[in-house]
Amino acid sequence: MFSHSLENGLELKILEVRHAPFVYETVVRNREYLRRWLPWVDKTHSADDVEAFIKMSLDQFASNEGFAAGIFRGPECIGTVGFHRIDWVNKKVELGYWLEEASQGKGIITSACRAVLDHAFHEWRLIRVEIHCATGNDKSCAIPQRLGFQHEGIRRDGQILNGTPVDISVYSMLAKEWRS
Repeated sequence: MFSHSLENGLELKILEVRHAPFVYETVVRNREYLRRWLPWVDKTHSADDVEAFIKMSLDQFASNEGFAAGIFRGPECIGTVGFHRIDWVNKKVELGYWLEEASQGKGIITSACRAVLDHAFHEWRLIRVEIHCATGNDKSCAIPQRLGFQHEGIRRDGQILNGTPVDISVYSMLAKEWRS
């Protein structure tokens, strides 16, 4: 199983069904903040909804198609980082993340992303990782910039958020750039 110790006693580990109530509590506490940028938040009404996501993520992990990891402070899950389905033919994947509002600005997501990027490039030997962020989500867009990703462009009206189309910035990191 993937796990990684982060700074300040935080732990990054694969989400398991037993984590569903902790993830749901964090979503509830941060609902208004998270829903501005994450379309799944308004569809998350119970710990059962989170459990269904975790089960799907565990199936994805068992099939070697990616994973979702929680960022834990003790038993409390304060965010997640993970991969959408891996495109093994083209050796690429998209990375996504979120973090509770109170824990932002402390380098937590940047550190968690570094750990999973190392895994993607060194363990899976992928050649490309992408991050997609809504153009107005400055905090999220700062992560790939901080990690040295290249901004490739903008997908106009690339996602619907709260019923409104928004533009999506596309960032990429190549294995040869990550290793250097």
